[in-house]
Amino acid sequence: MTHRDILAIGTSAGGFEALRFLARELPTDFPAAVLVVIHLSAEFQSGLDRILSESGPLPARFAKDGESVCGGHLFIAPPKSHLLLDGDCLRLGNGPHENNARPAIDPLFRSVAMCCGSRAVGVVLTGTLGDGASGLEALRQCGGMTVVQDPKDAAYPEMPQTALRALTPNHVVGLHEMPALLARLAHEPAGVSLPVPPGIVLETEIARNGRSTMSTLDRLGHRSVLTCPDCNGVMWEINEGHVTRYRCHVGHAYMADLMSLALDESLRRALASLIRRRALSPITGFRPSGKARAASVSRLRSPRSSLLSPAPAAP
Repeated sequence: MTHRDILAIGTSAGGFEALRFLARELPTDFPAAVLVVIHLSAEFQSGLDRILSESGPLPARFAKDGESVCGGHLFIAPPKSHLLLDGDCLRLGNGPHENNARPAIDPLFRSVAMCCGSRAVGVVLTGTLGDGASGLEALRQCGGMTVVQDPKDAAYPEMPQTALRALTPNHVVGLHEMPALLARLAHEPAGVSLPVPPGIVLETEIARNGRSTMSTLDRLGHRSVLTCPDCNGVMWEINEGHVTRYRCHVGHAYMADLMSLALDESLRRALASLIRRRALSPITGFRPSGKARAASVSRLRSPRSSLLSPAPAAP
């Protein structure tokens, strides 16, 4: 009989201590393979694999492209690559950043949902903003078991709160109750296999190889009036129940809340560039036009919420 032999965990701020606790408390005979995404900086060498291995009975290591998964081991997404599951093999995707992160949690959850949703358990732990919410919903749609850390128990509650707005998970528990719950779920029979929605397949492929087209995005959502903070391309709006996301044709993806912050940062950089060019204008002869100055001032005075407001209806 097939059991739930894949455990996918996503976390961000506060996740280091949460992962250490789980590594310490999971039993020696834990049968599932544990796939972990935590938002790591690519600027520094991480010793998370060694720390988690020393914290408990399960060996931990950074995932390598093409290696096979096996029960009772922790596989951690390395910096700069999305961690994906393809059958029984791990893949490292070079697709664009999602929610301003690579590795990101959503791509892992979607890939697990696509290959083995009925055999999987997805967990969202402490963190800021909303990475993981869309991917956890994908897991639910494909028959996976969904678990969210109780926001009142999380060091940073925003990520669990966003997940709870996106879906009603199977379990909401505090961190100290989670090891026993996960051990029980890993020994349960797999659920019923469900059809994989086409959008999950498309977005997993984007995370894997970074290739996307406008026609692909038209199948995921509709074109918005917003431009990508990373590449200035058109953003497609993707509505998933209570969650709204944005993705450009290059593949950059943002939850709505993070999109607002990213647009603010993009505007800040644009204004800083304008100020520098204005300061150099006596030397270079550059002087922005009246329309450009007026547009910059108008955008600066606009409230942030208006950046994500729908366009007014045509008369």
